[in-house]
Amino acid sequence: MSEVAQVGSLNLTTDVLVIGGGPAGTWAALTAAAKGVNVVLADKGYCGSSGATAPSGTGVWYVKPDEKLREEAKASRFLMGGQLAEHRWMDRVLDRTYENMNKLGVFGYPFPVDEQGNPHRRGLQGPEYMKLMRRLIKKAGVRILDHSPALELLADEHGVAGAAGVHKQSGKTWTVQAGSVVIATGGCAFLSKALGCNVLTGDGYLFAAEAGASLSGMEFSNAYAICPTFSSVTKTAFYSYASFYHEDGSIVEGASSKKGRSVLARHLLEGRQMFAKLDGAAEDLRPLLRVAQTNFFLPFDRLGIDPFTQAFPVTLRFEGTVRGTGGIHITNESCGTAVPGLYAAGDAATRELICGGFTGGGSHNAAWAMSSGSFAGEGAAAYTQSLGQYAARRSPVGCSSSTLIRQEMRPGAAAKTEEYISAVQDEVKPYQLNLFRTEQGLTSSLNRLDGLWKEQRNREIQRSPEGVKAREAEAMTATARWMYHSALARTETRGMHKREDYQVTDNSQHHRLISGGLDKIWVKTEAVNKERVLL
Repeated sequence: MSEVAQVGSLNLTTDVLVIGGGPAGTWAALTAAAKGVNVVLADKGYCGSSGATAPSGTGVWYVKPDEKLREEAKASRFLMGGQLAEHRWMDRVLDRTYENMNKLGVFGYPFPVDEQGNPHRRGLQGPEYMKLMRRLIKKAGVRILDHSPALELLADEHGVAGAAGVHKQSGKTWTVQAGSVVIATGGCAFLSKALGCNVLTGDGYLFAAEAGASLSGMEFSNAYAICPTFSSVTKTAFYSYASFYHEDGSIVEGASSKKGRSVLARHLLEGRQMFAKLDGAAEDLRPLLRVAQTNFFLPFDRLGIDPFTQAFPVTLRFEGTVRGTGGIHITNESCGTAVPGLYAAGDAATRELICGGFTGGGSHNAAWAMSSGSFAGEGAAAYTQSLGQYAARRSPVGCSSSTLIRQEMRPGAAAKTEEYISAVQDEVKPYQLNLFRTEQGLTSSLNRLDGLWKEQRNREIQRSPEGVKAREAEAMTATARWMYHSALARTETRGMHKREDYQVTDNSQHHRLISGGLDKIWVKTEAVNKERVLL
């Protein structure tokens, strides 16, 4: 890896660049480095403490290699996901997750042990997990660029060859020319204030599309999590122990069923306040829940509320594709895209291959992050090595569809960016638009979103921290448009995608929806690999 010093900028050359420092990004960096290549990792925040995983505990889809257990694990969410998952991909992810979780034990992760002294490896505590991953990649020789969001990918006629961005604390720009790039920037929660999601604004989706990649499953993007009104912690699994109440103390019928979130949403739309109480958790289980998800209970403790015995107000917080399954379309087993040299992992990549159109928090998501990160790291390293002497002869240019400038943006630009962000949130957060979808609602939102996109396309964006916010606004606008165009094209209810005007599943639509484009969005179908589908 060579470094060239220039005034006010950092210029690096490396073999593999990883954009994103969560579990997918760090596994990609660790795996690529193990193949003997030089790796740079650029994180929008501080690698090890930013993102959705770092502040939370998470379950992991960790299943021993027992045929019966594996078949049960694969079947557990297959129907809920609309039968879009593929048998071979689920096998690959279960195998790699089992391998990686065992590696974490060897690397020193403090798994709890049972009475027989056997480690319990079906969950991870985010702070310990990500602290360990940062330490491991540094030990492997990975150069970490903290607080260094990317602004665009770099490419030439042969494919993607790096990225450029800015260091938020100093304002200095950076450029990394690389043989290949792994996008591990997470999903898009549209700045809804869900814990750890403030950096997850769909940037990677936009970068990939600008380079010529497509997306898949973007209709599966309307995830809402049950959340106390006074908290940002969205751990919906705990609400399986909850009863839900109206303000007068009467039970909310149907709120504890599989359709519970829709029931709560309809009541909230009516302006009714909803309350929950975790009164279904047995006395001996309550201390274990506190240990498993410490941060879930902190807001309650601060307010002096015992959530097991006292009712507390709840709402639904939008999480978009962080708990949806849509993302960058991957075209091979190395998590490569259709663009040479470009790979995607974690929430940035579609998770349909193992979840179909439905997933929850943790479990499959955590397994996908570490396994797809590993696949992408291996693929990116192999691709760079295949370039040989040609890697050093490339002269890539920026892929941004917006004009990125070095001079200051016009007065009022920051305020305008906030207006765009708020306007996009107005289209994706309301239950009546995104959870209960209709042709009329989707079409009306798209008209407004298309107008927002056109307005932003005429702006010049500075290579600065302020410019990062402007690019985030663009990414959120683009993500919403891919979501709603895909949702409009799927005229049925499947997985988490629910159409009020098409309330049943249509077997003739048992396919994926691939989307792409910037000024003009396109959507097409792709067959599910039926030879690999669990039936």
